[in-house]
Amino acid sequence: MSLKNKTAFITGASRGIGKAIALRLAREGVNIVVAAKSVRENEKLGGTIFTAAAEIEEAGGKALAVQCDIRDEAMIQEAVAKTAERFGGIDIVVNNASAIALTKTEETKTNRFDLMHDINVRGTFLTVKNCLPYLSKSTHAHILTLSPPLNLSPKWLGNHIAYTMSKYNMTMMALGWAEEFKNIPVASNALWPRTTIDTAAVRNLLGGETLSNMSRTTDIMADAAYYILRQPPADCTGNSFIDEDILQQNGINNFDHYAVKKGGRLYTDLFLD
Repeated sequence: MSLKNKTAFITGASRGIGKAIALRLAREGVNIVVAAKSVRENEKLGGTIFTAAAEIEEAGGKALAVQCDIRDEAMIQEAVAKTAERFGGIDIVVNNASAIALTKTEETKTNRFDLMHDINVRGTFLTVKNCLPYLSKSTHAHILTLSPPLNLSPKWLGNHIAYTMSKYNMTMMALGWAEEFKNIPVASNALWPRTTIDTAAVRNLLGGETLSNMSRTTDIMADAAYYILRQPPADCTGNSFIDEDILQQNGINNFDHYAVKKGGRLYTDLFLD
């Protein structure tokens, strides 16, 4: 189905995977709402809502840059109201904003625990809650949450339980919304990468250049998101998708061009055995 003139509300779209999805959808004629915190450049992470919006418009799309910290429900409500005023409604919500800390219990600072749960869990829930009145009026309503399949292996539960809980909560919400909203219908799915993705967070906060060179570009997640979001909502809901699987289902079997270092070893992402 064509996505032309649909409106996508994307959290954390000022950089990384969120921005890549925004640019991919913009090329299909989707109106993009860049709902993120950054209005000033962070030298470690880069990008602001304004620079992202400019790139989207250069790609041929229409963009609305709205400062939105999803920990603050009033800011979400204001961003949703501005979206409705500019574009008339919301058809797609991409829950991309997320915080990470790969620490064991004793090493996890209380404020970091709170940050992950306030953004990943509470913020995701409140974003969907406030977008739902518009989603329910759309003829092509999708929620896409960037979170992993539920994997109860002790490896993933034991190494960084605070982060794991927050990401699994995102997936449980995605699956729960699929059931709750199936009769509207509003599709709800989760999406996760097979390998690590080369983002500023990976390069600067997690694994440096070594991990970056063992990763794929954000384009693979953007393409996978596009193929999910173009499906009829009633026919594509309640899934925990992996990017490779979605691309293969759409006839793409060679992923070499997504690799940061062509022909190099790839690092499997968290939560995947």
